Amino acid sequence: MKKVKYYYNPSTLRYERLDVPFKVVVLRVLGFIATAAVTGLLIVAFAFKYLDSPKERIMRMQYERALQDFEVLNGKLKKIDKQMRELERRDNEVYRTIFEANPVPDSARSKEMEMAEEIRLVSSMDENQLAYSLNKTLSNIVSRMRYQEKSYVEIEGMIKNKEKLLSSTPAIQPVDNRNLKRIASGFGQRIDPVYKTVKFHAGLDFSAPQGTPIFATADGRVATAGNLGNGYGNHVIINHGFGYETLYGHMYRIKVRPGTYVKRGEVIGWVGNTGKSTGPHVHYEVKKYGKHLDPVYFFYNDLTPEQFQQMLKMAASGNQSFD
Repeated sequence: MKKVKYYYNPSTLRYERLDVPFKVVVLRVLGFIATAAVTGLLIVAFAFKYLDSPKERIMRMQYERALQDFEVLNGKLKKIDKQMRELERRDNEVYRTIFEANPVPDSARSKEMEMAEEIRLVSSMDENQLAYSLNKTLSNIVSRMRYQEKSYVEIEGMIKNKEKLLSSTPAIQPVDNRNLKRIASGFGQRIDPVYKTVKFHAGLDFSAPQGTPIFATADGRVATAGNLGNGYGNHVIINHGFGYETLYGHMYRIKVRPGTYVKRGEVIGWVGNTGKSTGPHVHYEVKKYGKHLDPVYFFYNDLTPEQFQQMLKMAASGNQSFD
């Protein structure tokens, strides 16, 4: 049964029946629907923004767990990178220095971007970029480890050849010099005995009576033995391998021939005065990969620390050379 509404009319002082026009009814219905629709949209928007569905909650948990895993992995990568850099440093500054080998360049170990810069950028990346960056970082470390492994194989070969390297390194004086008085001229700028001008003297001059034995200062193979008219007179050049080469000049007589293999301490000739020389002596040179080195630093098998200091002072005096 339809309800009938009444209202009090103050003009007539009576309750009269309330008749609502159809237009008003329609407007009220539309207003109610519009209000309900807006309210519903607000509720849905709030729910989407602040409330997660069960599936979204699971996905959010998985995402947060993945980020935590990435952070842990990134921390491990930093530690591995630090350890890798220490291995590379020790390889270049310790192991290869011991064997006088050239360091492995960083470009050979890794051709990717610098690890430090890469790790610094990780924190600002989204999950896809982060995964890509970590994968690239791992590839970088694998590449460096591969080159490091190759370097250690090379060093292992050097260790196996260490005994040969030591025997092939000049380590004694070319003549008997027990009293340390035979050094007549040192390495460096010296006065030429013939032209009386300052010239570079590429070795040490050991004065000694003619006929004094001359010794090979390290194991090696004789490359030259004879007089080539180059001012050294009768001289011997020994190739010791590992880049080392020694020369013994102005001999009276040569004992060895080219191709002969000699041992350290073996007599290769006798002191003389041949070639461009102003007195009986042996001119002794040491080269490493073609570069002249001061021979005085290769007498560690012969001298005590005190004797070595004494010899350094004698070799450093700026006197006239014998050749």
